[in-house]
Amino acid sequence: MKRLTLFLAAALILTAAAANAFVRPAGLFTDNAVLQQGMPIPVWGMATKDEQVTVTFAGQTVSTVAKDGKWMVKFKPVKAGGPYKMTIAGENVIDLNNILVGEVWICSGQSNMEFHLYTASNGAEAIKDSADPMLRLFTVPKKTSYTPVDDVTASWQPCSPETSPAFSAVGYFFGRDLRKALNVPVGLINSSWGGTYAQAWTSPEGMQTNEEFARIYAEGMNRKGDGPNNPCVLYNGMIHPLQPFAFRGVIWYQGEANAGAAYQYRTLFPTMIKSWRNAWGEGDFPFLFVQLAPFMKINPEPEESTWAELREAQLLTTFDTPKTGMAVITDVGNPDDIHPKQKEPVGDRLALAARAIAYRQKLVFSGPIYKSMKVKGSEAIISFNYVGSGLEAKDGDLKGFTIAGEDKKFVNATAKIVGKTVVVSSPQVPNPVAVRYGWANCPVVNLYNKEGIPASPFRTDDFQMLTAPKK
Repeated sequence: MKRLTLFLAAALILTAAAANAFVRPAGLFTDNAVLQQGMPIPVWGMATKDEQVTVTFAGQTVSTVAKDGKWMVKFKPVKAGGPYKMTIAGENVIDLNNILVGEVWICSGQSNMEFHLYTASNGAEAIKDSADPMLRLFTVPKKTSYTPVDDVTASWQPCSPETSPAFSAVGYFFGRDLRKALNVPVGLINSSWGGTYAQAWTSPEGMQTNEEFARIYAEGMNRKGDGPNNPCVLYNGMIHPLQPFAFRGVIWYQGEANAGAAYQYRTLFPTMIKSWRNAWGEGDFPFLFVQLAPFMKINPEPEESTWAELREAQLLTTFDTPKTGMAVITDVGNPDDIHPKQKEPVGDRLALAARAIAYRQKLVFSGPIYKSMKVKGSEAIISFNYVGSGLEAKDGDLKGFTIAGEDKKFVNATAKIVGKTVVVSSPQVPNPVAVRYGWANCPVVNLYNKEGIPASPFRTDDFQMLTAPKK
């Protein structure tokens, strides 16, 4: 009996050793993967210490030696195409099949990015038409961690009526439009979690570049609370495992959770973006995001609004952070639902921004953006960038403009399009000093360019904000 016990113990040890010796790729490398075209392609994984690993892909063969159980090789850039087979050989051999090379995008944020295709307003029709073997989907499992996680357990799936329903609706519509516009394979990596703060998605290094954020990070590390809304825990658990996977850019839909601290978001959001860019070390990859949709009770009178302040923080990010773009969705909100179901226009507008910013196509990708104000008598004349082929008011007269004099009290205003400007006035304000547009939790607005893209809400003033420190 003792000999049998010793034999079984030895067998278990040998089995465990053999299992540990098996070379394997990181979880991002599975059958059906999409790898980024036109860039060096890093491939990595695990093996035993000093194990030689040889990887063959797209006519290239690269070898390396595993150090501390990890290995990585880099392939020279490959043009869009496939399908290819990748062979990873160490003490064992793994074949990954049906791999494509094309455009890869990360889709991240909170619930409106996580929002499933099957719950979108036209989800049933979209799902029925979603079969596309050149569009591939990968969903990162939800995970929090106070230390960086190195791997992810999931798999790539070709887009189909079976795989698309539970994928991000915004991500799907974005990828579908890119497929049509670029005619190359597209891979989407969805890493999102509803109800989460930007702090949770920022790297530890990023949080420590700012005194205020460093304090927040230190408090979080001391407390180590449960759940996703703690500093860096989603970055560690759901973004760090993706590095250094090659990709083209990011689409992001988040901000609702941070609306109560909109002034802070002016700094936090660019800090988060920079922390991701620094982590990959590949320069300023495109980072495209969605401005908050209208939500909550419609107020017919001018109001102060934390949601308006958050939209402004998002708009300012496009001015101050390179290679960023914003999809304005003032026309698809719902006063009664923080999760508006019209996701197709959101994905469409993000795809337009990607085509212009990432792929340098010459097209109008933004609605009118406030440029300047000139006062002439009792009228304020507003000029815009991204006018496109002209300004227009949809469904009647212009709505959503307010105006104030030196007393800083805003009243509803009359607004009319004059050439490439909007002229704003009110008999209650003979000497205007400031104009606002769409400045509300749930703005009712209708200024577009003739390309059909709505104008961003804005204000011309710098009056005291609800979420800013008192002056």
